[in-house]
Parts: sequence; structure tokens; C-alpha cells
Amino acid sequence: MALLLLLLFLQAPFYAQAQKNITLGSILTIQGPNTSWVSPSGEFAFGFRPLDTNTSVYFLAIWFNNIATKTVAWCAKTDKPVSVPSGSQLQLTHGGVLSLQDPAGMEIWNPRVTNINHASMLDTGNFVLYGKDGSIKWESFASPTDTILPSQVLVKGTVLRSRLMENDYSDGRFVLSVQVDGNLRFYTVAVLASSLYDPPYWDSKTGGNGSSLVFNTSGGIYYTSNSGEQLKITSATLDSPADFYHRATLDTDGVFRQYVYPRKAAQSNGWNMQWRIIDLLPRDFCKVVAGEIGSGACGFNSYCSFNINKSVDCQCPPSYSFIDNERRYKGCKQDFAPHSCDLDEAESIQQFHLVPMNNINWPFSDYERYNPIGEDSCQKLCLTDCFCVAAVHYGSTCWKKRSPLSNGISGDIVGSVFLKVPRTENPGSQFSSDSSTWKKERRYWILGSSLVLGGSVLVIIFLISLLCFGSYCTISRKKTAQPQSMSYEALPLREFTYKEIEKATDGFREELGSGASGIVYKGQLQDEFRTSIAVKRIDKMLPETEKEFAIEVQTIGRTFHRNLVRLLGFCGEGRERLLVYELMTNGSLNGFLFCGTRPTWNLRVQVALGVARGLLYLHEECNTQIIHCDIKPQNILLDENLVAKISDFGLAKLLRTNQTQTNTGIRGTRGYVAPEWFKNIGITSKVDIYSFGVILLETVCCRRNVELETDDEEQAILTYWANDCYRSGRLDLLVEGDDEAIFNMKKVERFVAVALWCLQEEPTMRPTMLKVTQMLDGSVTIPTPPDPSSFISSLQ
Repeated sequence: MALLLLLLFLQAPFYAQAQKNITLGSILTIQGPNTSWVSPSGEFAFGFRPLDTNTSVYFLAIWFNNIATKTVAWCAKTDKPVSVPSGSQLQLTHGGVLSLQDPAGMEIWNPRVTNINHASMLDTGNFVLYGKDGSIKWESFASPTDTILPSQVLVKGTVLRSRLMENDYSDGRFVLSVQVDGNLRFYTVAVLASSLYDPPYWDSKTGGNGSSLVFNTSGGIYYTSNSGEQLKITSATLDSPADFYHRATLDTDGVFRQYVYPRKAAQSNGWNMQWRIIDLLPRDFCKVVAGEIGSGACGFNSYCSFNINKSVDCQCPPSYSFIDNERRYKGCKQDFAPHSCDLDEAESIQQFHLVPMNNINWPFSDYERYNPIGEDSCQKLCLTDCFCVAAVHYGSTCWKKRSPLSNGISGDIVGSVFLKVPRTENPGSQFSSDSSTWKKERRYWILGSSLVLGGSVLVIIFLISLLCFGSYCTISRKKTAQPQSMSYEALPLREFTYKEIEKATDGFREELGSGASGIVYKGQLQDEFRTSIAVKRIDKMLPETEKEFAIEVQTIGRTFHRNLVRLLGFCGEGRERLLVYELMTNGSLNGFLFCGTRPTWNLRVQVALGVARGLLYLHEECNTQIIHCDIKPQNILLDENLVAKISDFGLAKLLRTNQTQTNTGIRGTRGYVAPEWFKNIGITSKVDIYSFGVILLETVCCRRNVELETDDEEQAILTYWANDCYRSGRLDLLVEGDDEAIFNMKKVERFVAVALWCLQEEPTMRPTMLKVTQMLDGSVTIPTPPDPSSFISSLQ
């Protein structure tokens, strides 16, 4: 390796190797005379960069200093980019330590080396810490982020990780890995879990013979073997490489691109003074990034095309739109109600049709295949199947595809692809093609907390009549807007007969559990899939409750989200009130956290994020805003894959527009109820956020919020104890004995900080669920949560 590095530098005609020592005691500040340490030629700088133009938050980085864009080549990271507020400083201490500290003097980052004698920002773009004997103690080249520079070598075990977005330096969806087995591989990544999807989308296939990835000083990038052979990674060359700045970056879309930038306008050769792509890998990106697990190059329900300007373009199919237009990797959502399994064949054909998707396909997500069959029959099979969202016909074979569609690609596609969408001319449709119009008219429905949803047709019709006379129990976002009535036929629910449910449960033989309003039974539908179900049998149905029962069937029946327990149908024959749900095979979060072995840290993180996404959907994304009012571990259920799903949308009080509080029927549970339930103020979605804060702490610590039988009274109430630990800088006490959590202390600190924001006594100080999810996944900076006496509401 030493010989290889020597050869690299001997080839270097255009990078000066002079260095300017940074001595012990040197300090960088965000505002002041010393904001960065610059290389001798001035071409690179190491110091503070703002996260964006409208922020007072900075991160520690290395950038190209002599160009207008100040392109970042490296940034300091722990489990996320290290960000600090104004007033922070970086110091090379007299004790020989490089330390980044916030305004309060708390250390945020250091490279974990001691006995430093001096540092240098080299003209190669490498920031180096030296010992007294001149040896390298640490260097940025050995800890790359998403970029490599000329003279840089990536040895076995080194990775590049793409950014999440162009202006978000968090770890993204793609990894370039120089593996210890001798292969160079590119992987897609599950962002939150950081697990690699296998197989890789590019592989050097060098076996045990590969050695290191080299960016030589003449602009060539190649992968070396143990025997000295070179596998070219990029092949473009320049006549005068010394006239250009060079970098190679694993970009946010997963493509490894080599860029050049003219050092002077005379070398621009007709293009603007900006970075220009001279080569890239892989060259047919959309086709190679595909796998049965994961969404592929773009998010779920979208499709990928590779533009003439060598960039990846993610697009949504007709009647779909991006979940987040700024973060398109999250995929696309349907702008219409899903196909109800309660529709018969004629109704399905009346409400939906198939549109051809020319040269677009989703090669995975198949769940059914027919052969031999014609194209018309293939389309009809999909059109009348509530599970089918797309169909492919090729030759004499038909494939049905389920949601979500994955690995979408645009190009030369073999066969005919058809996408199921609603008929826009259908007068009975409850959704327009522009979903934003519907969302502007959505109302706040405060719903409660028992697992009771459903009602008979007559009750629902009666309720609709009530709506017209103003007795509908909602809080309107627009006071002048009139409630929009919905017919029973529009609900995506099945009305079961009592005999069907009795047969499915084998005469209500096997109990799963019981609650205040009834017993839950295990069952199995007599359909082609032998669907496992949980049936809630309501045994205390008061006349006043009947209306609320019907409202919930109508409201919750429209919701459909990965992190909500799905209501399949109901029965309202006579005095029977039965609710049919998908069966959750792994019980509740209560059992998951508090009974037996502590779950792994990664599983707990996924559960917490799942609950957050479910609440985000209820509060901000579904057509009617829903406030759950009883979020607690018993009401979070886990499916066979340990995906968290919110349940128990029950019989709580509904608030009318002239109400400001509820004074009866509070269905919250001790330890999870927000303070405003007991005050003379209105109830909003912030009650759920408070409860989520409690659950988040319980998930981090694997203990109940209230444990009165404890030796230490200060630890009896988890929310109080967590606040004390956070203020005193002793979060390690919260996760004592949990080695995995201790190893992930940065994330523990992040989750606890989010929880403390959620637990603010004043509702307006609590963040929205959108802000909560952004803080949890690290996409936004988390301000220090105020003490309980504080009245700061900066997150609103």
C-alpha cells in the first residue's frame, strides 16, 4: 500500500503537496476571524458550513474553496451529520485533542485520537492529524462520506454512503463498499435500518483478488487487484487534467459519477463554470437497481427513467402523486379510494378501468399468474379483483400485481402493462382526481379509544340524516364548510352476516382477549385466502353509543395505512354488533416491551417509527383528520413481521363545534393521558402526541411509564426521570444494562429529546406528527427541549 501511495503522488503534476501546520491551541469559530483552515494553495478549506442559506445551524466540512459553489467533499458524521448552532467552536487543544463543542461547552464530535501534535489541511483535500513523530493519527481520506478525490485510496472495509438528498447530508439509500472479501459492490439500503439489500446492483466480481479503489492524480478511477491488475471504474479522460478540479461522488440517486470543474474560464471549453459529468457507473441505472425486496431505484408505486442529462428521474403513474414532492424517494400514493372488496363484478367495472402504461413496468409484486389466457380476459381478471392494482400480459400469460408496486422502470418493455385507476367520469365517485381539493375540505374528527368500529346500514343512513341537520359531532377546519355526506355503498368495508362470523369463529370458540365493551375472538374467513381475523363482539351497546358506532365505521372504514390495523368489515344484525379485523399474530406492544426478553434495539426503533407514521397518517394524511385519544402500548399491535399497527378506534366522546372540552367518558389510560383532558381547554391532535411521547420513552427504556413499586422514588414516573437524566447528561442511566442502546447513544439522545418535546404540558409547544417523524429520522435538527416551565414554542 505504501508503494501504491508513492506511485500516486509521483503521478501528481497538478496538486501541490505543501502543507501549513495548524498548531495546538488553534480555534475555529462560526462567527469570527477564523471560520476555516485553508490549504496552502487555498483550493480546499476545513471548517463550518451552514446547512442551508436560511439557517443558524452549521456542520463541520471540507469543501472546494476556490469555486463559487463551495462544493462539500467531506463532512463530520456520527450516526448523522454533526450539526451545531452559532456560538460553537472547534479547537485543537493544548492537550492534543481535536474537539467540536457547542456554545455550552458540551463536546459534540471528535475523531477519537489523542496525543496530536499538529494538523494540516492539504491541497489534496485531505485533512490530517499528526503525532509528534510525524505519523498520521487520523485523516479525512480514511473516513470518507460520499466523495473521493484524486490521490485518495479506499482500502478494504471502506464505504461511501450517498446523501439522503442534495441538501441533506444524512445517510442516504445507496452504499459503495470495498468489501473485505475482495469485491467492490454497490448496494441499495433500507434508510432507517441501514441494512443492505442483497444482491448488489453492481459487482466487480473480483472475488478474493480485489484490493482497493484508487482515484489517481491523473483523473483515472480503477479497482486494483492483489496482483497489480487494474479494473477501470470510469474510462473518460481529459487532454489536460491539470486544468480541472476533480471529484467522484456516490450521488443521492445511487449513481457513482466522476465530475470535473474548470480551474479557469479559459478551460471551460464552452460550458458554464460548473461541475460537468465525464463518466458514471452503472450506465443503465434504472434496470440494474431491482430486487424482490425494496422499492428499487425510486420509491414504491413510482417508476424510474434515466434522462439524457445522465440523471435519474422518478415519476408517478396516472392517478398517483408523490407522498412528498421534495423527497421523491418516498414513492407515490393513490389519489383515490382503494378498490373495495365489497364491490361485485358489475360495480368494479363501473368504478374502475385499466389504462395502458406504454413502456413502463413493475417487474415484481406479482401474486397470481394465468396461462394460457388472452389480453382481454387478463384485464377483466384484474379489474374485478380488489387486490389487483396492475396487470401484465405477454404471449399467452397474465400476471396480477398487488400494492405497492416496486422497481418501476421506463424503457423498452416486453408485453402489455395495464394500471387500475378510477373512472373519472363516474358520478358516484367520492374522490376527484385532484386529491388536494378533498384534503382542503377535511375535518377534524375526535374519535376515541376502544376497538369498536361498525354499524348497520339503517344506523348509517340515520346518521347521514343527522349530518344534514347539524348534529354531526366534528370540528370543522373551515367553519363555513358543510359536512359532505357519504353513502354506505362508498365504504370499502364488507357487511358480514351473523352466520358468516359465527362460522368463521367456530361458534366464538377461541378468545384472544377482552375489554370493557366486549370480547375479541380468533377466526378464519371462508374465502380463497383463508384470511385470519380478529372479531370484536360488542356486548354493551347503549342507544347513545349507537351513533358513535356508526360514525366510526364510516370514518375508520376509509382509512388504509401500513401502520393501522385494518377493519375488514362489520355485522349489525339485530342487536349484534361485531367488528372484523385483520389478525395481528404477535400481540401488543405491551407484551413486546414488558414481558420477557428485551427486544433488540433495531426492532424497537422500527416499532417507534411505525407508530409515528401511523399517527402522521391519522393527523395529516388521510382524508378526514382523526384524533385517536387513547394511544398506549395495549393499542399498538404487531403483525407477523413485527410491523406496528395502531388499533382501538373506539367509543369515545365526539366533540361538537361548540365544545371546548370533554367532561365525561375520558378513555385515556393512566400515565398516557395529556394534561389538557383535565383542563378547560379544547382537545386537539396534540393529545395523541403527548401519549406518543410516553410510548417513545417506554420503547427506548423497555419499562412502563408508571412503576410505583420501585426502590428509587425518582424513577417511579419514567417521564419525570427521563427529563432529569436528559438535563443532567446521564441518559446512560435510562438504558443501563442495554448494550445495544448504549452503543447507539446518539440515537437514544435523539429519541429522548423528541419524547420530551412531545411531553410539553402546553399543547401548542408540542410538535406536529410531521415534525416528530422528521426529528426521529434525523432529517431535521432537534432544538433542546425546554424545561417544563418554559413557554418556547419554536417547533410550531
